[in-house]
Amino acid sequence: MEYKRLGNSGLKVSRIILGCMGFGDSSLDTYNANKWALGIDEARPILKQALEAGITTFDTANSYSLGASEEIIGKVLFELARRDEVILATKVFFPMGPGPKDTGLSRAALFAQVEQSLKRLKTDYIDLYQIHRYDPDTPIEETLEALHDLVKSGKVRYIGASSMHAWQFVQAQYVADLHGWTRFVSMQDHYNLLMREEEREMLPFCLNQGIGVIPWSPLARGLLTHEWNAQTQRSATDQFTKALYSKTEEANQQIIETVRTIAQERQVPMAQIALAWLLHKEAVIAPIVGATKPQHLTDAVAAVDLKLSDEEIRRLEAPYIL
Repeated sequence: MEYKRLGNSGLKVSRIILGCMGFGDSSLDTYNANKWALGIDEARPILKQALEAGITTFDTANSYSLGASEEIIGKVLFELARRDEVILATKVFFPMGPGPKDTGLSRAALFAQVEQSLKRLKTDYIDLYQIHRYDPDTPIEETLEALHDLVKSGKVRYIGASSMHAWQFVQAQYVADLHGWTRFVSMQDHYNLLMREEEREMLPFCLNQGIGVIPWSPLARGLLTHEWNAQTQRSATDQFTKALYSKTEEANQQIIETVRTIAQERQVPMAQIALAWLLHKEAVIAPIVGATKPQHLTDAVAAVDLKLSDEEIRRLEAPYIL
């Protein structure tokens, strides 16, 4: 495993981050509760395999299975590793209940939700605390000052952001600089071979400002790991996948076929090709890879050492409609 500084910060993360949205409670019928989610006994061997492979960084969110993902991490991870051996990243924004402190990025919500995440994670600090989305109902000054105070309190070490418009992220960093508050060190955005819109503005801004990019859904929620028409439990139940990728199906099919062809030429799984492409991007520090099977982790780790040629990269990128 390789390790890399998260942007200009001093925090070193593994080049593969284990995404933990797939750990939780599959019986819940709520936002971010997935029918393919693994319970604690199924998640334990995946976490053990990740640690043995050298993965040190684990990403979750308070809203994943309404906290069940954080609970699994808190119960299992520290059975297997010391706290100072791992980087814990979690996120806040989406509803956790009906109350005024259960959603959004107000000072009241951030202070309430960080305490609940700390309790579920069984730790007294979070390495990377990320805003899951931009909150249009809260002044950005209020959010950033609250996050700065959490850093100064020692409950949070670094702060990161997730999907938003580039102008919103620029605004946030400017406001932080203006007041001398803590800057975001990372951007967790939606970026993969089927979704490259971030190349227009967000990635150049992150490169210019020394912000580490840690993309979510690097395998397009599994679409880049198998032939276009293959049926899986996830493809049958995941409506979010359809919402993200259904409008560009023709181009997506061409890209997926190219991934399949190069994977056959290389004699490796498709996932390794898609991740190797992402890892060669200058702005990308580490993709967040969800794993619910041992092979998912095996492929992710192998992709770190897989170097694509310029011609292979050109072939992979050619079908995308910019």
